[in-house]
Amino acid sequence: MQTLETPVLICGGGGSGLSLSIFLSAQGTKSLLVERHDSTSHLPKAHYLNQRTMEIFREYGVADTIYQRGTKFENMHQVHWLTSLGGDGPLDQKTIYRMDAFGGGALYDMYTRDSAVLSANLPLLRLEPVLKDFAERGAPGDVRFGNELLSFEQDADGVTSLIKDLKSGETYQVRSQFLVGADRGRTIGPKLGIELEGPTNLIDMVSTHFTADLSKHIDDDAPLIRWFINPEGGGGWGSGAMVAMGPTHYDRRSEEWVFHFAFRPGDPDFDESVIVPRIRELLKLPDLDIHVHKVSHWIVEAILANKYQGGRCVVIGDAAHRHPPTTGLGLNSGIQDAHNLAWKLTALVKGEASLKLLDSYEQERRPVAARNTKWALFTFMNHFVTDAGFGLIPGAPPEVNAGAFHTLISEGYEGDWARARMHEVLQTQRMEFCAHDLEMGFHYDGNAVVADGTPAPARDPMGVNYVVTTRPGHRLPHAWLEGANGKVSTHDITGHGRFVLLTDAKGKAWKEAAAAAGKKHGVTIDAYVIGEGGDYADPTGTWAQLKQVEDGGAILVRPDTHVGFRSSGKEANPADALAKVLAQILCKA
Repeated sequence: MQTLETPVLICGGGGSGLSLSIFLSAQGTKSLLVERHDSTSHLPKAHYLNQRTMEIFREYGVADTIYQRGTKFENMHQVHWLTSLGGDGPLDQKTIYRMDAFGGGALYDMYTRDSAVLSANLPLLRLEPVLKDFAERGAPGDVRFGNELLSFEQDADGVTSLIKDLKSGETYQVRSQFLVGADRGRTIGPKLGIELEGPTNLIDMVSTHFTADLSKHIDDDAPLIRWFINPEGGGGWGSGAMVAMGPTHYDRRSEEWVFHFAFRPGDPDFDESVIVPRIRELLKLPDLDIHVHKVSHWIVEAILANKYQGGRCVVIGDAAHRHPPTTGLGLNSGIQDAHNLAWKLTALVKGEASLKLLDSYEQERRPVAARNTKWALFTFMNHFVTDAGFGLIPGAPPEVNAGAFHTLISEGYEGDWARARMHEVLQTQRMEFCAHDLEMGFHYDGNAVVADGTPAPARDPMGVNYVVTTRPGHRLPHAWLEGANGKVSTHDITGHGRFVLLTDAKGKAWKEAAAAAGKKHGVTIDAYVIGEGGDYADPTGTWAQLKQVEDGGAILVRPDTHVGFRSSGKEANPADALAKVLAQILCKA
């Protein structure tokens, strides 16, 4: 039997597994990825890529392709609630409410202030081929679809895995230093005693991916998501969400769409054979030509692994956490898992860190996933609140709920009352569509962060307002700088799998200290002076306002662009101080 050797074996070729392959290759670490399916996903369900994820993809050269192939920003900066696209009744073809979302409209200045990128939208069935292409370019021959992990055994020095090539039927062994499960918990997690815990079987989401020409029925291309509410309908068929799926247009000319309905598991009202008539009925387009590609079911759950690691094996993505669809935190969290893990595996493979660094992956990412799963469930359940904001009463006769909509569009004080209530209530759903703090404000504590004793800034309970900080463990703030090659972000000069130290003209001793500390630990630390006479100018003074350290201080940025350490002022012996800091972050101390 053939035995292959690789530093890292990745089991699973979905969004998180492919991303990990890309990140490792870019950092010079070889990996082998195996995926039992022979192709990428055929399902369109995950599509929104938040601002933090797009920062990561920009760092690794993937973002431009996603922006090029996905939804233009002008077609994804709002969410609309509508009654129908057709029909000629008094309640038909009404846009009941519009909300700025995902960094658009009134949110634009806030989002562009805090990052060099904007959010993006590319459905999973189109995103995964992009990621697969980048992964194959970085690891030629080592991204193997149609190959299944059958079993694995680990010892003190590594993991021995048995793989089957499903096309040839041949089996082979892989010897790796580390094994990463990105397999939705099918193989690796159960053997390690990893259990996914939390509420499940809440809602049966039914997603219908179809082709239809809606161009002559849509008159506003701003919304990414269109929520249709038919007050004369009933049960799960009375409302649904529709999203453009491209592939060449993501506006009214979109060739493909996905429609999501929600049902109670086992709901007797559900009948898959009537999906097409129900879509026509809800849209009030009885003659719409619909070609269905795929009807998929998925259970809404908010579950989290009781642990992320067993020895040299770890889990990421859906193998570690699964989310309700609201706020789009599932796929984004998985990609961010991979980003956190990649630099740590690289440091371990290169012998730069102790094995305890792997413990910091769970210490850092599991609390973030715990918050995200709970938030996604909270925002999902809030849709019952927004329904009440329209005046809808669950189980009421259709004429009662239709009456509420008649009031919403009526003149006079009753209509004013109803619209005012609707606005107040629907604005609570900004926790789903404007979750800037949830997307950017998470931070890490644990072995690989040198705390400075300062308290974490308060989080916005509505999830919107993100507090920028250089406190250790937090994402490095974005600021535009000027360098020899023009305008760059602080994120452009950090990350990319390396440590970077940032200081100012009074902290040049830190620059020498970075070289000495890096040499001591066998790690490259790039160091830059920002400000007058430095490597980068701060023309607007933004970085000076954001850095939160005195002149002569320094900030050490980890390879994942999170702050690992900061010194508020000058150190008597910066080389010794930085050497101790690096030892702690690499878990050598």
